[in-house]
Amino acid sequence: MTHLVRRACLLLLLLATSGAGLATATATAQDAQLRFVVVSHGQASDPFWSVVQRGTEAAEEDLGVTVEYQAPTTYDMVAMSQLIDAAVASQPDGLVVSIPDAEALSPSIRRAVEAGIPVISINSGSDVAADLGVLTHVGQTEKEAGIGGGERMAEAGVTNSICLIHEAGNAGLEERCAGYTEAMTAAGGTVEQLVVDLNNPTEATQRVQAALSANAEINGIMALGPTGAVPAMQAIEAAGKTGAVQIATFDLSPEVLEAIQAGTMLFAIDQQQYEQGYLPIILLNLYVTNANTIANPILMTGPGFVTADNVEEVIDLTAEGTR
Repeated sequence: MTHLVRRACLLLLLLATSGAGLATATATAQDAQLRFVVVSHGQASDPFWSVVQRGTEAAEEDLGVTVEYQAPTTYDMVAMSQLIDAAVASQPDGLVVSIPDAEALSPSIRRAVEAGIPVISINSGSDVAADLGVLTHVGQTEKEAGIGGGERMAEAGVTNSICLIHEAGNAGLEERCAGYTEAMTAAGGTVEQLVVDLNNPTEATQRVQAALSANAEINGIMALGPTGAVPAMQAIEAAGKTGAVQIATFDLSPEVLEAIQAGTMLFAIDQQQYEQGYLPIILLNLYVTNANTIANPILMTGPGFVTADNVEEVIDLTAEGTR
């Protein structure tokens, strides 16, 4: 199935949900030259967020609207709030935001809502979106995804593990780790949280390696993103524990898929981030042009699991930029 066919299927799904006519919505959007702004906490150069941006670009092309993707150069909530404020000042027809830190970003998001700009949240923030006046949230439930990951790790024989946090203060990552810890604890295992700074990848690798050396009973690592998974894999190899320490991660990247294919990584939890870029633009377009609303959060993008059984197909899809 090509990416064009998948996009058509997504559009049909949204039409069934909203009752809107695609041709009418598309024509109206083109006539009005609608402009939507996406502000995320993840850079388009990141392997995860680059796929999100491709989803926004696909929706832009399908609808004939303008979509601007913006993000701070690093994980920086002050810079992100400033980007949201600037987007609000430019008076777009709609705004898409991720909410990794509700306390830091709430004032800016509330200003957008108060200005009459429809807002949809993606990726993180499902638990606070409604309180902020956001129309809906598109993503996965992070804690439940963590629980699923913990259950799979326990089934693979992991008993003592590290939950590797690569962005301190990111509420979505904390939820992932909480779910993972809950499942591992329920299975009789233990979880140690380890925070690393990916602005210094070498130091991150060294910190993971030191943790493995300090506790010989650790036999598993759950990375909360592919950028954290890479130094973790390097640390396992440097510590001489390849095969003895199992590793899995949230989200996909070429390195992650290659590791699953090679058998050095158990699985990746896939939240299908292409949809997180694509669906909000479709929903905002329908809201503006056809007064359509969504009653409940759209928690349909994950979790899915990429394992040795389906990794070949997913690798083929990454060539199209949609996984």
